[in-house]
Amino acid sequence: MRTVWKALPHQYIERNTGRILNERLIADRAIRLLYSRARESTPQLFHALTSARISSFLGFIHYDLELKSPRVRAFKFFESCGIDWRECVDDPQKFRTLRDVFERKIRYWECRPMTADPRAVTSPADARVLMGSFSDTSDLFLKDKFFAFDQLIGSWKQRWLEAFHHGDFAVFRLTPDKYHYNHTPVAGIVQDHYELPGSYHSCNPSAVLAESTPYSKNKRVVTVIDTDTAQGTRVGLVAMIEIVALMIGEVVQCYSEARYDDPKDVVPGMFLKKGCPKSLYRPGSSTDVLLFQRGRVTFDADLLRNQHRSGVESRFSMGFGRPLVETDVKVRCRIGTGIG
Repeated sequence: MRTVWKALPHQYIERNTGRILNERLIADRAIRLLYSRARESTPQLFHALTSARISSFLGFIHYDLELKSPRVRAFKFFESCGIDWRECVDDPQKFRTLRDVFERKIRYWECRPMTADPRAVTSPADARVLMGSFSDTSDLFLKDKFFAFDQLIGSWKQRWLEAFHHGDFAVFRLTPDKYHYNHTPVAGIVQDHYELPGSYHSCNPSAVLAESTPYSKNKRVVTVIDTDTAQGTRVGLVAMIEIVALMIGEVVQCYSEARYDDPKDVVPGMFLKKGCPKSLYRPGSSTDVLLFQRGRVTFDADLLRNQHRSGVESRFSMGFGRPLVETDVKVRCRIGTGIG
């Protein structure tokens, strides 16, 4: 039976103002066609289009060809997407391709202030966030909505499966216009760091709904951080999972404590300070997932209220027509606090 798609709007809440805004879904019609007709009628074509080779090719076509009148095109893109070019470290007039735009560095130390609370957990990205729990006794229960827990972190990683069993999670969806550096959400020592192979499914809400648990099927990088250490955030173990998407070729690890200077690979045993650049998506839309141990973190009340706010048209839902609403957050802003 063929899936019937309706071009519903997708709205979210802007955290700083509380306004309900419409998301500008890039290539929405093409994505919906790909995840309905192509997925159902020509599965081989669908799998080819979500492969590493095709994703890389599409990324090159969209982001690496030199812009005609680069300065004009870059500023038009900034304007159309609501990007504040004044945040950029480098002069936007020198941007030659859309890759330069998407991989831009910003003066985060000035325009993305971070709380001084040592127990705060901060957003790893400029993104739209949803919170959930693996425990069916929690009001945040969203098990299997976006990913399969064991597949997400690797079914053979028994230590981490046990550590995060019945814990909580937060999903951060980056749209193509966002700043694409990920920052460390907590401080602590890296216990494990590994890559899992996978596909390159789109992060468009329609694609997420159509492809069962897509985030645990895409290529991803997992970093497990022990925060219960000297100068750590003290919220237990935290897993940060960086997930590629359509036209995202790789996640570049480039941790730097002093702005973007002297970037380093992330390796076990390394101490990570909170709020520092950790990695870079190249380029497009993508997703971060944070996993927390049970009973170690409480999420901020406004983010939880927003998830069930009425009068918002979201493509995500809890079932039975109950919307599941994302909140737009800034990198390094507080999203929760340690318990105890």
